[in-house]
Amino acid sequence: MKSLFFSRFFILLPWALIVIIMIDMDTRRWPGPRSRRALGSAARQSLLGAPRVPGNQSRPLPTIYVLTPTYARPVQLAELTRLGNTLRLVPSLHWVLVEDAPRRTQLVSRFLAGVGLPCTHLHVPTPRRFKRAGLPRATEQRNAGLAWVRQQHQPRRQPRWASAGGSRLPPPEQPVAGVVYFADDDNTYSVELFQEMRTTRKVSVWPVGLVGGRRYERPVVENGKVVGWYTGWRADRPFAVDMAGFAVNLQVILSNPKAAFKRRGSQPGMQESDFLKQITTVGELEPKANNCTKILVWHTRTEKVNLGNEPKYHQDSVKIEV
Repeated sequence: MKSLFFSRFFILLPWALIVIIMIDMDTRRWPGPRSRRALGSAARQSLLGAPRVPGNQSRPLPTIYVLTPTYARPVQLAELTRLGNTLRLVPSLHWVLVEDAPRRTQLVSRFLAGVGLPCTHLHVPTPRRFKRAGLPRATEQRNAGLAWVRQQHQPRRQPRWASAGGSRLPPPEQPVAGVVYFADDDNTYSVELFQEMRTTRKVSVWPVGLVGGRRYERPVVENGKVVGWYTGWRADRPFAVDMAGFAVNLQVILSNPKAAFKRRGSQPGMQESDFLKQITTVGELEPKANNCTKILVWHTRTEKVNLGNEPKYHQDSVKIEV
């Protein structure tokens, strides 16, 4: 009886082991509902691929190029940290940070190394003659950012062999989807703002809070079109909008290669109008943020730091980057 039992046991044992191994492999390949819910956002993105346009699963999200001029001051790192923490939450975004300096500073380089999002670090100094009070600021830095964006999307030259002997030419390149936004480092931005601007077809606009001596300024919209401006300063401006209050489709930037922020003849507060006049008209503006009735960006400024008790020479035993 024992020999019959053991003989049957050893015959069935290999088959039982094979079944157990197959069940274990299948479980590892397809995680259960709890395991799938436990996947982090980074893991989900790696499984699903690049972010997609809502309602169109075949097309990736347009890239938002955020151009930020910055300059050395006591609150620089604090303000860059605040802005970086916001931009990190936005998918498909590239941050172009342009220092007003003759060379890249170690402070900004170290900051960008750990910011955790795609970024480009540029630098261009403002000529000393333009650093007087009453003159437009950050002109050279914004133009450097625009030049970088255009350089990244220069059309590729056709190889010589492509036109020889009846060879078939490759199909023309599809237009690159993207949006360009000028984000100063002393403002406060809602993540929702970047969702709004991503669908910009040409130039989109929205209100800005805490600007122009008022609680907010905004484009006045009727029947889905911009017809005027609610502003507390220079209502006669062609585009009475703050730098934080508009975004431009990438193809508009590329198709207007000479469009830039002017230094000659431009007055403070007029750079937005001088730039937008080169690429669009008021009638073509696209109102966002619920027909320009919702504030998603605030023109905040960090309070001037009181360093009256800071010693002239470093006295602490350690050196801390602030």
